[in-house]
Amino acid sequence: MTTTEHTSTAQRHDRAAIEADSTVPAIHLWRDFRATPAQLFRAHTDPELFVRWIGPDELENEIVEWEARDGGAWRYTSRHADFEGRFRGCFHTVREDRIVQTFTWEGMPDAVSLETLTFEDLGDGRTRLHAVSLCDSFEARDQWLASGMEVGVHEGYAKLDRLLAEEER
Repeated sequence: MTTTEHTSTAQRHDRAAIEADSTVPAIHLWRDFRATPAQLFRAHTDPELFVRWIGPDELENEIVEWEARDGGAWRYTSRHADFEGRFRGCFHTVREDRIVQTFTWEGMPDAVSLETLTFEDLGDGRTRLHAVSLCDSFEARDQWLASGMEVGVHEGYAKLDRLLAEEER
């Protein structure tokens, strides 16, 4: 795999490790959280929580459709200044340890990725999220990596850290 941003295991709590796979058009992402797998699963499937942490700090998100179940659909809109982005997909598998879903930015409706999120219990109330986004081509994968996506990943997960800490109180 080609590393676009390398982060050691010890640093994964604060920043995600993001890597491009050299054999298939996929992006791998790892991030450790001070939360249980059940807490992380809920943050990814409860629309009231999801909308509060997804994406960069300056975005406001609105859930349009959300059925977090096998075969369910999702859609949300993100807004900021002169930007409005709509995203949609379908949930294929929704289990406490794994979510499989499609992801499409409506600005490029033919560029669909298949995402697999796994929640690995590390013990002591910690969980490692491993996300794999399989893109339809190396070109699409590389465009995604060059888009500045890591800002949204890091800022979104920092918001998720704060949300999880609030939920613990």
